[in-house]
Amino acid sequence: MKKAWQGSIVAIVTPFKMNGSIDYTAFDHLIDFHLENETDGIVVCGTTGEAATLSKEEYTTLIKHTVEKVNKRVPVIAGSGTNSTSEAIKNSCLAESLGVDAILVVSPYYNKPTRKGLKDYFSQIANAVTVPIILYNVPGRTSGNIPADLTIELAKEFENIVGIKEASGNLEQVACVLRDKPADFMVFSGDDALAFQAVCMGASGVISVIANLVPKEFHDLMHAASIGDLEKSKEIYFKYLKLIQLCFIESNPIPVKTGLALMGKLQEKFRSPMCEMMDDNRKQLVAEMTRLGIV
Repeated sequence: MKKAWQGSIVAIVTPFKMNGSIDYTAFDHLIDFHLENETDGIVVCGTTGEAATLSKEEYTTLIKHTVEKVNKRVPVIAGSGTNSTSEAIKNSCLAESLGVDAILVVSPYYNKPTRKGLKDYFSQIANAVTVPIILYNVPGRTSGNIPADLTIELAKEFENIVGIKEASGNLEQVACVLRDKPADFMVFSGDDALAFQAVCMGASGVISVIANLVPKEFHDLMHAASIGDLEKSKEIYFKYLKLIQLCFIESNPIPVKTGLALMGKLQEKFRSPMCEMMDDNRKQLVAEMTRLGIV
């Protein structure tokens, strides 16, 4: 049951056609782009993939398509959490049945559950599936934090809870999880700007937004940091730090999808309430991508 994944796992975007439907041709090209550039895994139907706007039919088809297209070349992880425990269980069971390698389960948003409620939510999901589970802590989206001690408690209690995507923006919390976790429990940074630091402390890698734009570079950054090559990892990190910051100048995935459109990899189409990037911010993104030679 325990896995040992590491490196740069992309939280892949979902391309849309101008009529609003999923653009599977563009999506296949993105998967090829990642496999050619050594991305270490793919998260489908996550925050960056605008999962909250997908219908159940789209959710099912997109996961199935991803599993078949990737064909075991790298792990495929499907987002399955939501703010209803029963719906999260249904999503998780569905994703498992479609052949994913793991599920990424975000803590419940909007409801603001107590610690007891969080424990119950993750416990019920863990008891409902056998597929490996990666917890997802992103307080900026959910308005609630998964405490470090609860992460450790869940990791020790459930064999199929194998890791966490830590996007609290709090390196001290990441450090506490790394200090107290079981030896084979994986910690992935959910913040691109803190991924280098997290891996230097012992994290397994990153579940990344910016890897959509620079997959090889972020793979190389994670590898260099993991083997203690600080000179190379610092060089890559500082080179792309401004691009990382610009990818969050507006709500994710607006900037990163804009960047991919500039690269000619998809149409600049979002699902409402996501919308096109503001002009001033777009100009900054274009300038930085041009400086880096990406466009």
